[in-house]
Amino acid sequence: MEITNRIYTFEDLKKTYSQYIKNQDDLALIERAYRFADQKHAGQVRKSGDPYITHCIGVAEILAEMQVGPTTICAGLLHDTIEDTGTTKAEISNQFGPEVANLVEALTKVTRLSDYKNVEFTAENHRKIFVAMAKDVRVIIVKLADRLHNMRTLQFQPLDKQVRISKETLDVYSPIAHRLGLYKIQTELEDLSLFYLEPDKYKDIEEKCNHLVSDAQGELDKLKKELTLILKPTNISFEITDRVKSVYSIYKKMYKKGYAFDQIYDIMALRVITLSEQNCYEILGYVHANFKPVPGRFKDYIAMPKANLYQSLHTTVVTDTGKFFEIQIRTSKMDETAESGVAAHWRYKEGTSYDPKKEQVEIENQLHWFKDFVAISKDEGDEKDAEEYMAALSHDIFDANVYVFTPKGNVICLPNGSTPLDFAYRIHTDIGEHLSGAKVNNTLVPISQPLKTGDIVEVITSKNASPNTEWLNIATTNFAKSKIRKYLIKQNSDFVRDDGIKKGRQVLVDALKEKRIAVDVSKVITRKVLDTFKVSSPEEIYLLLYGRTLSPTQIIDASEAIIKNNDVAAKTQELAKSINEKQIRSNNVDAVVLANGDNVLISLANCCCPIPGDDIVGFVSTGQGVKVHRVDCPNILRKDAKNRLIDVKWNPNVVNKAEYPVDLAIQCHDRDGLLVDVLNCLSSNNGKVYKINAKYHPSNNTTTISLTILVKDKETLGYFMHALTNVKSVYQIDRVNH
Repeated sequence: MEITNRIYTFEDLKKTYSQYIKNQDDLALIERAYRFADQKHAGQVRKSGDPYITHCIGVAEILAEMQVGPTTICAGLLHDTIEDTGTTKAEISNQFGPEVANLVEALTKVTRLSDYKNVEFTAENHRKIFVAMAKDVRVIIVKLADRLHNMRTLQFQPLDKQVRISKETLDVYSPIAHRLGLYKIQTELEDLSLFYLEPDKYKDIEEKCNHLVSDAQGELDKLKKELTLILKPTNISFEITDRVKSVYSIYKKMYKKGYAFDQIYDIMALRVITLSEQNCYEILGYVHANFKPVPGRFKDYIAMPKANLYQSLHTTVVTDTGKFFEIQIRTSKMDETAESGVAAHWRYKEGTSYDPKKEQVEIENQLHWFKDFVAISKDEGDEKDAEEYMAALSHDIFDANVYVFTPKGNVICLPNGSTPLDFAYRIHTDIGEHLSGAKVNNTLVPISQPLKTGDIVEVITSKNASPNTEWLNIATTNFAKSKIRKYLIKQNSDFVRDDGIKKGRQVLVDALKEKRIAVDVSKVITRKVLDTFKVSSPEEIYLLLYGRTLSPTQIIDASEAIIKNNDVAAKTQELAKSINEKQIRSNNVDAVVLANGDNVLISLANCCCPIPGDDIVGFVSTGQGVKVHRVDCPNILRKDAKNRLIDVKWNPNVVNKAEYPVDLAIQCHDRDGLLVDVLNCLSSNNGKVYKINAKYHPSNNTTTISLTILVKDKETLGYFMHALTNVKSVYQIDRVNH
């Protein structure tokens, strides 16, 4: 790739939009917007040394190439005026109308925390983008154009910013462009990002592609001629073009999926454009009748379109010389949508009554994932924690690739592992809350059964049905879990309160560990802390932490004097002092001792693997002394075991000096690099993994990672489990009883 700094002039821009905008008032409006922006940005220059207005024109040029309306072009020209020139929204509204002003203001809120400022992009910034997009899709269209032009001129930025901005582009903007079907923008963003992030790999793939095209172009031209000779006598209208796969797409197959370059069969493809769907299937018949198709390489995206409206028939054939080529067959309308996505479907048509609100509704109806996205953003966007909101979008929307149907044939897109319960909540919250059963393919199934693509799901409701705490374990989508929690909280559920207290306490424990403050969490919440935050009990503090009304930093700051006077030695001394048995203080060997201090043969049970911090009980076994179990271990809950139980305690002289094995089962949605990410997470948090095993479940595309980790106590285990929940695709972690 050769990076050049092409500078567009207003005359270039005018030439582009004048091809489809003829109304004199609209033309005058765009020109006034340019003059206004030029005046406001006068004297400002970019890192390249070019006048800043060249960036505004460049953004507007990208928009005009997408044939957006005059209002959107004006927003592209003016998108930085509020942020960088001190212009007010009222001033823009007076000059160009409230619609343009609203767009520019929304873009300002999105831009204020991003791009080339010295601020790392965070979940909060991402949320602002998506919430704005949910309200008006034109905001993200302009933002994508803005990002694309910045990527085209990234060579003028320092190396660290090139890397950071390119990574952000791949993580945030490219997936949005993909979901909106903006193929041209998506591929250019991806290729430019890879150019800066992995320059050696980019150049290697680019060189291999150039050699392949050089070697195979003659063969491709031959295939094109043969196909033309076959189709001409059929009187089917057609046009044949060819395309080369993008560098980043090849990179993903090579380095994300493990393909060798010569194993990728669709690097070069023929594209057959025709008039109707029927013509597509007719042409497919001629292709398969005259060329040998590769088994397993046929995909029908016409009958089952992708989430971004992409439609086409894909098949791979082998020529008589052994070369593999993909052939794509689609109508001209499908081809336009494939290249430009939303921009093609709602392309500005002069002379029609344009209504942005109506357009937004049309987008929601056409892009079924976008309707779900809008629902999550409107319902959760302003009040939900930014990281939770982004996790919900990432898992529920952008990772959704299971397509199921309502009985009426409407498509619902869900992430892997989703259940009829998730499906019901995706249809409507009220339906989810009254779910009493479900049918999949006309057969009654448990509401916990994982769904797969093609399933027809029917929800059975009852006015007497309502959410319960078990539903939190059945639901896999963040959207459904959030709704269930809200219902349970509204019903004043004791479980939810207890769960909130437990999780809020863990938040504080994690914060103390992260800051390397060795003090028991109960010692942090003093009367002074309670008075400071006007609550009467530690449980209320934990609930405020869980609800993010308070941050752990606020609690720690309020307890600073207490924390300064505590360390590990003091903590151990206090614990030892509280247990007033001489024998325990002198026993420096056994992790667990009898409650009365007597020394007997004691060992930890292998079935439940108790660790310091667990509530424990001893079981008097025959010939093996006392076996220590967790109090909830199934093996000591049997009726015949009750008479053989004995009180035991953790030995404070030993608990901080030893490490104990704990078996965990980590449930995940399968993806590339999953096991590596889990191990990296534990390694970065100083976790010691004793053994690990992964089992893939093809029925629902999930993986169970079983591992044994060494920990000092229950708080340390909670710290590791909390860290693991932040690994992408992990949705449940359980301690294992054998």
